Amino acid sequence: MENSLFKFLQFVRITLQKTGVRKMVETIQTYILMHKEIPVAKIRLDSATASVSAVVELFDTAHIPVGIPVKKGKIDRAALNAWWQGRAIPASRSGLRHALEELHISSPQALLEKCLGLSLSDQYWICPADRQVSWHEVNFFENSFTEDVGNILFGHPSSGGEVSLMSPDNTSDGWLKKKWTIMDGKRFLL
Repeated sequence: MENSLFKFLQFVRITLQKTGVRKMVETIQTYILMHKEIPVAKIRLDSATASVSAVVELFDTAHIPVGIPVKKGKIDRAALNAWWQGRAIPASRSGLRHALEELHISSPQALLEKCLGLSLSDQYWICPADRQVSWHEVNFFENSFTEDVGNILFGHPSSGGEVSLMSPDNTSDGWLKKKWTIMDGKRFLL
């Protein structure tokens, strides 16, 4: 049955391409789970569900996030999903629902992919498999970030311009309102 579904989806995609309709949205994206500059695993993320749909390849078991078991050379995908989902802003965060509406984002987990899963709590992140991006180019410890998401989480509406979702606020834990800021080159959680 899975094979016939795959063939049907291929048929639909080809038909849409031939007719010039390009509304078919790819929801599965391939990333490399990274620990700073160390590739840990190739994964597939489903943007529609904000979850890891597959672990394609394991590169380095020594750098798998703590608490995620590996059995017979395979990462426990359920545990990896729990870890990934746990990086998101908790649903209990004050002001979160309003912020998601303003950002036109369906869930706090969907924000994770928008910031490559980057955090100011650890050095894990996801690198698009089709791009050459280094930790030093994107991490929030060394690079600036906007306060757009944090300001919206605090109830300040966006200025109407484009909002940057590349923010460590997407991965801040806890139910109290908070946001990251940079003052005199140092990172502070307010």
